[in-house]
Amino acid sequence: MRTLISSVFVSLDGVVEAPGGEPGYRNSGWTFKEVEFVPEAYALKSQEQEEAGAMLLGRASYEAFSAVWPDMEDFARYKTLPKYVVSTTLTEDDLVDNWGETTILRSLDEVAALKETEGGPIIMHGSATLGRALSDAGLIDRYHLLVFPLLLGAGKRLFSQTDKDAQQLKLVEHETYANGIQKNVFDVVR
Repeated sequence: MRTLISSVFVSLDGVVEAPGGEPGYRNSGWTFKEVEFVPEAYALKSQEQEEAGAMLLGRASYEAFSAVWPDMEDFARYKTLPKYVVSTTLTEDDLVDNWGETTILRSLDEVAALKETEGGPIIMHGSATLGRALSDAGLIDRYHLLVFPLLLGAGKRLFSQTDKDAQQLKLVEHETYANGIQKNVFDVVR
């Protein structure tokens, strides 16, 4: 079984919306505008690319990332990985042709089936709506969180507000950086 990893930039109050500058959000670009850049705080991103066997994205994140990542040297390895986009509305014609193999999945059941295949970890960047649904369905195995020392108030949240039983997490890696960012790697306890 493959490990599904949710990799997220998140504010201390749980907001994941528009960390890179996506339009339409009051605090858009908060990861770069509000916190000093310290390269070692982002080393996890390189590690993820090297270890990943596939990438999983929701439709909105796919549309945002596929517009820029294929041509960015910092994300070159992702071009070679199979990508899976979970969407009920995206069509084959909506997929970019310069980012390698991409498959559209139509349901969480298809994500569960993907996890049963052979291969390395499946990394999911951003994809807030998908991440909440996968978490609620018990399909996420690990969280890679870069927690920013910011309170943003309104915005899309990392976790849903679904009334459910407590889910225990095991902290397996932690580091704090000079700019206040914390790396927290949690395994989901089953």
